[in-house]
Amino acid sequence: MFSKKDIHKKMLKDKIEPFLYLFPFMLFLIVFTIYPVINVFTLSFKENFSYLRGTYDGIGLANYHEVLTDEKFRQALLNTFLYVLCVVPVSTAIATFTAYLLNHKIKGIAIFQTAYFMPMVTSITAVGLIWRLMYNQKYGIFNYILSLFGIEKIGWLTESRWSLLALVIFGIWNILPFTIILLLSGLQNIDEIYYTAAKVDGAKSGKIFFRITVPLLSPTIFLVSIMNTISSFKVFSELYPLFNGKPGPYFNFYTVVYYIRYAMMEKRKYGYAAAAAVILFFCIMIFTFIELFFKNKNKKRMG
Repeated sequence: MFSKKDIHKKMLKDKIEPFLYLFPFMLFLIVFTIYPVINVFTLSFKENFSYLRGTYDGIGLANYHEVLTDEKFRQALLNTFLYVLCVVPVSTAIATFTAYLLNHKIKGIAIFQTAYFMPMVTSITAVGLIWRLMYNQKYGIFNYILSLFGIEKIGWLTESRWSLLALVIFGIWNILPFTIILLLSGLQNIDEIYYTAAKVDGAKSGKIFFRITVPLLSPTIFLVSIMNTISSFKVFSELYPLFNGKPGPYFNFYTVVYYIRYAMMEKRKYGYAAAAAVILFFCIMIFTFIELFFKNKNKKRMG
């Protein structure tokens, strides 16, 4: 027979035990996620903050005012928006079609899968340096291909007008593998009975793709769109090696994350960097809510 004291101890142990298992994760979450987020928000309101002394002049919106009136930040915001609007839809469309092809048993499919998924296991810095060589005006492969069609060589990385296109092409290529994997997993969850019924009714492959595959795959498409939007807003790893650590050939292609680095590392204005980071957070949140709105609207229309 157990005494009431023993039963009470066991009940207390059963209640405490789950928290002990969760403690390492919660500690990691608080120290490396929650605290930095709170710290960035508070830092963004500290005017003339000194990192070495830990002092500031006061609390206010001066950092936000300085950032929003800074020509470099407005350029960074515009460039980032354009990059997102170009990369996310194009990469999602290409990935959907590619995943659809990979989902079929095509001869030599393993070679195509390896080629498409290679960027996921390669360092982005190393890949960026290779792309710099590919974009080279004199002996790069892009200009070589253009020369075959009689088109003059383009200064992809030396002329400001080509900066966005060069980064977008690289960004699309870099984001494709992860997008294809998610869409491929979504395609494999579609019941074959839908395709069988469509073929029995005499539907052609084009109609099957647009009338069956795309609608049934739409939840996964919206998911990868949201994830790619968040990733694209934080573009930096692609930009830095491509332009040799500079924001474009004539410092014309700042992105928001590059501006945050510029404010923190070069200007030593930590309050500015924090304010820019908070603005980026709200931009991502707004875009995410817009995509979720269209996702729910599409779900209601289909259901």
